[in-house]
Amino acid sequence: MKKEDLRIVFMGTPEFAVETLDALVQNGYNVVAVVTQPDKPVGRHGSVLQPPAVKQYALEHGLPVLQPVKMKDADFIEELRSLNANLQVVVAFRMLPEEIWSMPEYGTFNVHAALLPQYRGAAPINWAVINGETTTGVTTFFLEHGVDTGKVLMQTPFAIKDEYNVEDVYNGLMHLGAEICLKTIEYIIKENGHPKAMPQDEMIEAQEEIKLAPKIFKDTCRIDWTRTAKQNYDFVRGLSPVPGAWTMLVSPTGKETVLKVYATRKTEEGAVAKPGTIVVDGRRLLVKCGDNYVLELVEVQLAGKKRMPATDFINGMKDLGEYHLE
Repeated sequence: MKKEDLRIVFMGTPEFAVETLDALVQNGYNVVAVVTQPDKPVGRHGSVLQPPAVKQYALEHGLPVLQPVKMKDADFIEELRSLNANLQVVVAFRMLPEEIWSMPEYGTFNVHAALLPQYRGAAPINWAVINGETTTGVTTFFLEHGVDTGKVLMQTPFAIKDEYNVEDVYNGLMHLGAEICLKTIEYIIKENGHPKAMPQDEMIEAQEEIKLAPKIFKDTCRIDWTRTAKQNYDFVRGLSPVPGAWTMLVSPTGKETVLKVYATRKTEEGAVAKPGTIVVDGRRLLVKCGDNYVLELVEVQLAGKKRMPATDFINGMKDLGEYHLE
């Protein structure tokens, strides 16, 4: 098989997917169409439609765009089939029915932002950081039944430094994802469309715990001060800058206000006090955690206010030491 023989349909939606689509275009692959989510209503009344990042890129480069509301729509399926693609590439998209992923003769492969079989699910980058992992990576695998369970083609690891937040890891994996996509397609070409791929069951070691990466909701992002300082440090950076970890700031009178926390700093200081107790130490904002250590809040945002350094927050609050966090 030659590179020129491949007809590729690309499926993706956010900025993370644009990097891979651009790699395909810049390397001369024949992307016959791009499939992405419908435009999203934005603004106060939802009267403005915002196109996905992948659509914007595709239109700028003259690529046909398909935006099905439902993946099982008969007209969409017929249009997709008429493209005669022999390979489909999926990056940060949505669940596909078998009728779609089994359509091309060389199958459909996904670029997943984790080292499968670990962190199957919608938010693998967030959960890897939240769980304090020091290594994650990217995986290409063939789509089959089940979420992120198909046979693995290739993997590339990525080191998560202790100071990285989810944005740092996102950017690193975005670039690695584009690289591994190109290598995977080269491998498929080399093997004439039939590369070797490993079942994930064979990759799981005895007694290995498989960690999942479910979708993150608002309630998921609430800080639990009964956890250790290290766990809360990882929790905050695993949700920063978006969607953002939050806690409830409770005044001496019991009034509650949402406080988002974007950055923290680990300390070696201990304190015997109830978890969530606030300690103002000069220009430092410290919070007692469940292991009798304190965590320094570095960047916060009070509901209705701008994101700010904790020092500015301290200056703007009276009697902050009488408040606590829940």
